[in-house]
Parts: sequence; C-alpha cells; structure tokens
Amino acid sequence: MVKDTKYYDTLGVQPSATVDEIKKAYRKLALKLHPDKNPDNDPEQFKQLSQAYEVLSDEKKRSLYDQVGEQGMKDGGGSSGFHGSDPFDIFNMFFGGGGGGGGPFGGRQEHRGKNLVHQLAVSLEELYNGAVRKLALQKNVVCDKCEGRGGKKGAVSKCGTCNGSGFVVRINQIAPGMIQQIRSHCSDCDGQGEKINAKDKCKTCDGKKIVRERKIIEVHIDKGMEDGKKITFSGEGDQEPGLQPGDIVVVLDEKEHATFKRDKTDLHMKMQITLTEALCGFHKVIKTPDNRQLVITTLPGEVIKPGDIKCVLNEGMPVYRNPLEKGRLVLHFDVKFPNKNELHSENVTKLEKLLPARAPVQIPMNSEECVLVEFDPRQSQRSHRHEMYDDDDPRAQQGGPTQVNCATH
Repeated sequence: MVKDTKYYDTLGVQPSATVDEIKKAYRKLALKLHPDKNPDNDPEQFKQLSQAYEVLSDEKKRSLYDQVGEQGMKDGGGSSGFHGSDPFDIFNMFFGGGGGGGGPFGGRQEHRGKNLVHQLAVSLEELYNGAVRKLALQKNVVCDKCEGRGGKKGAVSKCGTCNGSGFVVRINQIAPGMIQQIRSHCSDCDGQGEKINAKDKCKTCDGKKIVRERKIIEVHIDKGMEDGKKITFSGEGDQEPGLQPGDIVVVLDEKEHATFKRDKTDLHMKMQITLTEALCGFHKVIKTPDNRQLVITTLPGEVIKPGDIKCVLNEGMPVYRNPLEKGRLVLHFDVKFPNKNELHSENVTKLEKLLPARAPVQIPMNSEECVLVEFDPRQSQRSHRHEMYDDDDPRAQQGGPTQVNCATH
C-alpha cells in the first residue's frame, strides 16, 4: 500500500509503474518544463519533477517513500533520509549533457557553450526500417557583423560596478555581530562584465554578441534504435564568444503502436481467435512493420488455451547495429467463446460426443443445488436480497428471505 502518491502524480504514472515507465515520463516532462525551453515555465515545477524522479528511480528511496511518504522522508524516516539534488544536475545526468557555459542544458564546464536538447517523436515503423528525418531548430550563433564583440573595435570596456566579474556582493547586517552576504548579477552590465556605449553597439545583434539562426539537421534513425536513444551532433549547439560550441542532442520518443508493443528486441501483440479456431486449428495473417505478410498456422488438434503465449523467432525488432538479426514476435492469445444463445441444445449433445468425456460427479444426499446468475459489481448482496422480499411480508423487515435459490436433494 502506497502511503503518498504525490511523486507518482507529478510524473503522471501509477504507483505500479516500472522503472522504464518512470524514466520515459520524466524525459517527456523534463524537456517540456525545463526553464531554458520556455522562460514562462515555473522553475518550481521543474524542481518538483526532478525531486520525484530522483526518489522513484532509486529502488531503496522509492521503497522508503512508499512506506513513509514525502514528509516522512524529509523528517528522516529511515536510514536513507531525504536529499534534494540540484534538478539541473539530474537533467544533465539523464540526458548526458557535457557542454558548459553554466547553463542547465550544457553542464558545468566553462569552456563550452550550451547543449541543445530536442525530443523527436518517431513511429515503430521508423525504428524498424530505419529513416532519415529533418529537424528545424533555432540556435545561438556568434554575430558575424561584429565578430562577437558586441560593437565597434575598442568600444567594449570593463564594467566598473562589478570590475568585470559579472556579479556584485551586497553585505547586510542581520543582527549584532552577524552579517549576510548576497551575491547577484550586476544590473549595470547584465552579468556580462562588460559595457558598450549605446551608440557603438552592433546594430545586428544589439550588443548581445550573438544572434538567433534557424538550422535544419538530418537525423539518421538506424534500424533497431530504442525509445530514449540520444543522437548527438557534436559542435552544432549554441555558440558563445570565446567558447567552443555545445552539442545538439536529439532524444527519440517512440510513439505507441496500434498493433505491436515493443520490449527491447521483442514485439508483442494480442491475437483473438474463436473457440473453433482454438480447437480445430487456424490460419491468421499478420502485417509486419516492413509491410510483409506473415501467415500463422496451427494444426488441427493443437489446442490453444486462453492466455497461451506463442512466438515466432526472428520476426521481432532488428537488433541495433546488427539488423540482420531480429528478436521474437510474441503472440498473446485470447479465445472468444460463443455467446449463450449461439449454442443450440441439439449441438451441445453432438459436442459432448466429440469432446473428451466429462468427469463423473457423485452428488451427496441432502445437497443443495444452486443456480448461477450474472454478477453485477454495482449491486450489493443486501439490495438484491431486499428485491426478493414481499413488501407486505413481515420477514422483509427482519432480513429473512421469502424464497431460496437452492433446492435440497
């Protein structure tokens, strides 16, 4: 029993979700809620999302959370306790962000620009057959007009307010003998450490040293790639003066398929057959993701039971980087039985002669014969019992039945 479902609700998953389902949910929401993706996003949402993922992706933390809930973990409910990591660090570890510039999309190394992370929705057919997709995106590039200076040569000077550091430190006395240091971006130079006179600013980039540029990249999807696979374009990310460009990281997001469900290299599908087909054999045609037609055949007398699982070897997903090898096509059988009005009494007698004999049953003396009725979960046993009572019968007020549904032999 889960004590608190807040973290599950934050990720949009059920408490029974697998680790893979939790990772997929985090990946989608992290890219959507990241502050660099949309400045209007509330950073607190991103923080809560990362906190939920940090706990639920760890087996020990998740088990503890299920027992004591969020507040219990904050209060130190157990040896693991609660430690809130930097949400941007979690994002970078998940997406493999190695670029720098101090931004969350680019890691912590100061010699590189930010990485750009994009999610690309792909179909099962594209992952099965391979594909080439074009992706249009916007990125920062160094302004050619001013060569990344932000203005004319010699027009850039060190900010006197922050002495070129980009930040200022303010000291407040909060009590006798106690001071507080507050570090913030310099408002005079907007954290750049440099100032440019308005008349000398580059007209193309308005002194920002960078401009936005539209870029189209070709994403090559190889056969057998999996959901969440990262395709990296080195040096194609955001540019900043004096820094190496970051990378563009494309994350594949596999869409749900109407017929197949993928499990690594296996493809699972449900197949419904009739009782006649289950007992007497059948031919079924399956269309594969590469538009081939597979004929599935069972022989007469080869009985398929409800819930049986069969497979066809080498007809699943291609193995990544070894596409001539494939996984399994796994079939989950559902046997459709005849409706109660489809079998006539004369045919039931014929079926009894054809099917294996029923085991004899010895009926004890004084036994009670009961009749099966359809089960309705919305109707309680008590309300059903009252329906059998006669309104004028005094036993209806005492809870006693006026009739029984069992007969004594």
